[in-house]
Amino acid sequence: MNGTRRKHSAAFKAQVAIEALKEKETLSELSKRFDVHPQMISKWKQEFLTRSAEIFKNKAPDEEAAKREKALYEKIGRLEIEVDFCKRVSEDIGILKTSKKRSIPGKE
Repeated sequence: MNGTRRKHSAAFKAQVAIEALKEKETLSELSKRFDVHPQMISKWKQEFLTRSAEIFKNKAPDEEAAKREKALYEKIGRLEIEVDFCKRVSEDIGILKTSKKRSIPGKE
C-alpha cells in the first residue's frame, strides 16, 4: 500500500458499511472491492451501527426548513396587514400624505 492517507467521503463510508452489514461478502472481499483495509470497514460498520439512531432523532432538514418558511410567510402576512392598517390610520389623522386621498364613508 502507498504511504499517503486517503480521505473518504461520508457517502462512501456509508456505502461500504451497508455492504458490510449485508454480509453477502467477507471483509476481505469488500476490502479488495473498495480498496480499503478490512479494519477500516469494521470500524465504519461499527460507527454506522452506533450512530444510526441519530437519523431518527433529528428531523430532516427539509422538514425543518419548510416549517420555518411557513412561519415566516405567516409573519410576513401579519406584518403586511399591520403596515396597511398603520398607513390607513396615518392618512386618516393626517400624519401621512398620499397622492390618493381615500374617502371615508359618511365623512365628506
